Amino acid sequence: MIKAAVLGYGTVGSGVVEVIQENNRLIADRLGCPIEVKYVLDLREFPGDKNEKLIVHDVQVIMDDPEISVVCETMGGSGAAYEFTKAALSKGKSVCTSNKELVEKYGPELLKLARENNCNYLFEASVGGGIPIIRPMNTSFAPEQIQSIKGILNGTTNYILTAMAGEGADYAGTLKKAQELGYAERNPEADVEGHDAGRKIAILASLMTGKTVRYEDIYIEGITALEAVDFAFADKLGRTVKLIAEAENNDGDISAIVSPRLLENDHPLAGVNGVFNAVFVTGNMVGDVMFYGKGAGKLATASAVVSDVIEAARATLDKTALPCVWSEEKVSLVAHDEKKERFFARVRDMYADKFSGKLSGAEDMGSIDGWHGYVTKSMSEKEFMDVLKTSGVDARYIRLD
Repeated sequence: MIKAAVLGYGTVGSGVVEVIQENNRLIADRLGCPIEVKYVLDLREFPGDKNEKLIVHDVQVIMDDPEISVVCETMGGSGAAYEFTKAALSKGKSVCTSNKELVEKYGPELLKLARENNCNYLFEASVGGGIPIIRPMNTSFAPEQIQSIKGILNGTTNYILTAMAGEGADYAGTLKKAQELGYAERNPEADVEGHDAGRKIAILASLMTGKTVRYEDIYIEGITALEAVDFAFADKLGRTVKLIAEAENNDGDISAIVSPRLLENDHPLAGVNGVFNAVFVTGNMVGDVMFYGKGAGKLATASAVVSDVIEAARATLDKTALPCVWSEEKVSLVAHDEKKERFFARVRDMYADKFSGKLSGAEDMGSIDGWHGYVTKSMSEKEFMDVLKTSGVDARYIRLD
């Protein structure tokens, strides 16, 4: 029997316990032996909870128990979670986590520590919730030169953008509705400003390159500047607006960005709606592959954690190390404003002539609700920003995919 401990009995942690207990027989059949949750670490008491006897308040109980071979870290943050993860790995206990912040900040260090102590550090649930993407990056794409990864990696923003597109609603009202439905936090900044997606694409870009792509080096734009008129122009263009996190490898030049993009309606990511997420990977041999599913939620995320628990347990039984190439060598990203793009830009009708005079070769999209729209030819972002500056006009813009 494999005995596990769960750090944190919140939404994901309680979900991990539930998945293991509810599907225990199925897990045992597939693994070859059962998995038992022996401890759950939490500062709180849970009187009346069916698992209240599993609750412990001292992490050392878990660290000192030789029966515990797998630890599930579902606490979040990078303080105590980091210290507890290091302690567990140092004792040869594999750690499975849903903590994207911890993985993005310390992934290579923790992977190295795991190798040194003959155990594993697994983080399937840190990107895309229940969508399997980390393991395919490490195994299924092993023979591939990954050329690009594009993803809708945040359910909150995707819900908001889907509603704005379908209802013609403004951003503020749609955000309020998302908060009322529980799809957005009371403080939604990490989601709507693109930081959550930024951390996730940093992890995927690191696995793509085998080196470290830092979140702090990625150019990030959120969705707060989008308005209903943008979706009206998008419809006119036969496109839709999505917050896209992407990383590209162009003959060794690595770029990464998070920003709203106008996708053609027949692009596979354009049909990903509501709180669902998707990751679109292009390899030099396999071509295009897309992974789709629930990007968050208690049981979807917990299921991904438990899939790692099973892998860690199997590796423990077989005394093997699971593959993950991610070194501490830092990747220098290509400046985002050097990449050539096409842009949709809109200005107030009164400034249309003045603005269009600076946009050689732009497609005129006409006027909607007092705004005049244009689609530029391919140019670097630096060139486009120079146009905006020299025109002296306040213009709003979205990149085209």
